[in-house]
Amino acid sequence: MDRIYWQKQTKDSPLFPDLLWSRPETRLHAGKLLIIGGNGYEFKAPANAYGDALEAGIGTAKVLLPDSMKKTVEDIFPEAEFATSTHSGSFARAALEQLLSLAEWADGVLLAGDLGHNSETAIVLESFLTKYDRQLTIAGDAIDYCLGMAPICLERPDTTLILTSAQLQKLGTAAHYIAAFTSDMALLQLVEQLHDFSSQYPANLLVQHDGSIVVAVQGRICSTNDPQTVNLTAVAAHGSVWWLQNSSKPYEALTTSLLEQP
Repeated sequence: MDRIYWQKQTKDSPLFPDLLWSRPETRLHAGKLLIIGGNGYEFKAPANAYGDALEAGIGTAKVLLPDSMKKTVEDIFPEAEFATSTHSGSFARAALEQLLSLAEWADGVLLAGDLGHNSETAIVLESFLTKYDRQLTIAGDAIDYCLGMAPICLERPDTTLILTSAQLQKLGTAAHYIAAFTSDMALLQLVEQLHDFSSQYPANLLVQHDGSIVVAVQGRICSTNDPQTVNLTAVAAHGSVWWLQNSSKPYEALTTSLLEQP
């Protein structure tokens, strides 16, 4: 069977070399990214994503954390800004206005993770997803919040979901997809199901699976072989930057961003 929707890439054979040669020449024209994440106990994901975004060539990046972390990180992480937190240290409902305000400054937003699991934060994120209308990348435990609002995440335009195999399995179940995604499925079977699944929704998907990273954009599939352990926070940051800088080419941008992974 000829699967014309499936392309394969290696680090030695990029599918879209033109994108590699046409990076912004100065940071002034390289875009603005807002990274959101953290809770009262953890901020590793947004902090690492900030460094990865700079490495990927973003023009300017800001990081928004709950203000429960202010005393802990303001001296060691001066790039951070802070929004209202709950008593448990996660983003509170009152943080929504701050999230939306900073997001208006940015060309794209990365929900990097370490958000914890909090019902009030879930309400904030659902409101943010419905009111913010620009590029949005969701990764880490931010994906877990999508499981409770799968239609919103999958049907929202200009959205990229960075998933583990286990998260894809749960997302497919939450979306009532007709076939099950499993962690032990062969790459060919995953590609066929992702082709069908991603054809039904506007959201872009990037899935780590058994030594490969698979990009799915409106039915188009690319698999990049990478047998090493992949840091999905770095994948999300690099993908956010490349997509932001090539906003009309999400498939090409996300696919090419994988060539930068260490």
